[in-house]
Amino acid sequence: MTETGEDYREAQLSGQWWEKRQFTGCDFTEADLRDVRIRGCTFDGCDFTKADLARSRHDASAFRSCTFDRAVLAQSRWSACSLLGSSFVDCRFTGIALTECDLSLAAFARGRLRKLDLSGLRLREANLTEADLTDSDLRGTDLTGARMIGTKLSGADLRGALIDANGLRQADLRDARVDLDLAAGFAAAHGLVVK
Repeated sequence: MTETGEDYREAQLSGQWWEKRQFTGCDFTEADLRDVRIRGCTFDGCDFTKADLARSRHDASAFRSCTFDRAVLAQSRWSACSLLGSSFVDCRFTGIALTECDLSLAAFARGRLRKLDLSGLRLREANLTEADLTDSDLRGTDLTGARMIGTKLSGADLRGALIDANGLRQADLRDARVDLDLAAGFAAAHGLVVK
């Protein structure tokens, strides 16, 4: 059964357990979702503006084209989730854990993603314009096609990451850790001939 257009604004839902529920176009604005446990649920086009998802747990769930505007995601855990096309604006990410998640087409423009473990994630065609990923772990992360104009990657670990030529030209990679393949790609993207 799909819940469509339901109003959960300012709802007190802390500590609840949701499994195999479907939500379409539901409004969770300013909802209290702290410590909620979600497994096998789908959220399509839902609004989590100013929602508090601190310490929440999400397993094998999909949040497609959802809005997280000024949401609190601190200490939340996301495992095998799809956040395809969702947008994150001025969110609090402190201590967030993302494992085997697909963030393709997600928007993190100007997001503060410092010192996060984003290793092995799928961020294909994500909008990382002017995002701050200083000192983040991006080992093995797929950033193919990501928009990285002004993305700060100082001190980030990019070993094994997939970044195309545009990303290598657009991002600020000073002091980033890279492997030989990425170093050669960076050189080629800047017009150098590696022999």
